[in-house]
Amino acid sequence: QVQLVESGGGLVQAGGSLRLSCAASGSIARIADMAWYRQAPGKQRELVAIITDGGSTNYLDSVKGRFTISRDNAKNTVYLQMNSLRPEDTGVYYCNANIRRTYVGNYSNYWGQGTQVTVSS
Repeated sequence: QVQLVESGGGLVQAGGSLRLSCAASGSIARIADMAWYRQAPGKQRELVAIITDGGSTNYLDSVKGRFTISRDNAKNTVYLQMNSLRPEDTGVYYCNANIRRTYVGNYSNYWGQGTQVTVSS
């Protein structure tokens, strides 16, 4: 059993900051890519940021320069530091990871339950 548990969401004023965390737990041999997605009301889920196990990153254009994704491999945890938040950043933020449960098995994709981020104007 593998679980991804997010924390750190909340209500913040425009221009403020939040830091999201997502910890993977359970039977884990290796974690490849880890990512953050978000879904605003009435919109499709979109990829916000992704980080490989080697530390390479990629971001949604609208968050470049404001958000930073990082990971602590020893803790199986990924973070999203969000600065200069805007009302359009509002949504449910989901953690996603490709995880291998054994050293010879295949990777499976896992999602967290989501954490609400609300940015007021």
